[in-house]
Amino acid sequence: MTAARLNKLEELLSHQSAMIEELNSVVTGQSSQIDILQRRVSLLMKRAAEQEFDNMPGGAPTDQKPPHW
Repeated sequence: MTAARLNKLEELLSHQSAMIEELNSVVTGQSSQIDILQRRVSLLMKRAAEQEFDNMPGGAPTDQKPPHW
């Protein structure tokens, strides 16, 4: 293997290593964002279910909020 070819391979390996580290940081950031969004969606779904339950007709009057609320 010639020195020029070896240098070229080392250069390519260096660029690939840098790219892998950059991609890893992007994926890690996206994973954090996905976790936050999943918690928010879960909370919104819980709130929507509670609101739907509160607005159901025929429930016990003590379970329903007065119309002015």
